[in-house]
Amino acid sequence: MSRRKEKKQKSARGIYTALIIWLMCIGPMPMYTIGGWLGAALLTFAGAKIINQLIGRLFDGKERNHKADYIPYTQTVETSAPATTYGPEVDSIIKDGNLAMAEMGRLYASIDNADIKRKINELMRVSDKIVQDAIHDPSDVPQIRKFLDYYLPTTIKLLNAYDRMDSQGIEGENIDSTKKNILEMLDTAIEAFKKQLDSLFANQALDIETDIDVMNTMLRREGLSGGSEYDFRLHETKGR
Repeated sequence: MSRRKEKKQKSARGIYTALIIWLMCIGPMPMYTIGGWLGAALLTFAGAKIINQLIGRLFDGKERNHKADYIPYTQTVETSAPATTYGPEVDSIIKDGNLAMAEMGRLYASIDNADIKRKINELMRVSDKIVQDAIHDPSDVPQIRKFLDYYLPTTIKLLNAYDRMDSQGIEGENIDSTKKNILEMLDTAIEAFKKQLDSLFANQALDIETDIDVMNTMLRREGLSGGSEYDFRLHETKGR
């Protein structure tokens, strides 16, 4: 919630509370005397202040608890330089990835649109996984480098354009149309980033599948997979 909106809510809350207390004072207080008017005014002021503080604590506490339920990825991602070196190429990937994460975090804080924030959060989550894959599988570095040199910078460029247009505080055909196009493009980028991440596991999936086939073959040969060695050899003979 923005500070301006929060101030408006508190102001409206105070006015409504004071009005209710004032109406309650009209009956019992002798409003035809100056003392009655002064007494009603004092009760209204004091009562409104006390009640407004109590209501404020209740609602503000709920707002804080609600915000605590959702921790944006921008607050969990590590953007500092890697403490451990993984080699020049991988270290360069990590460094450039951290810089991109920092810029996306800045845009997340700058842009007010909740939908854009959600998309930035998802883009950061997937992008960080892509960058971290360089540590686990250095053979993916060329593919990740292409992602960092074009796809991610272009996405950040679009987000910066949205941020500049949104900060103007005015509506117009060109501005509204461009912002809408950027919003739609971000959905495409999210799906593309996820496919990029999935493709990085192609080599690992192939290696795992090979390990599984070799293990199954050995288990069958040793009669440990439910079939006998004779059945396995017979199966091999029929396959020839």
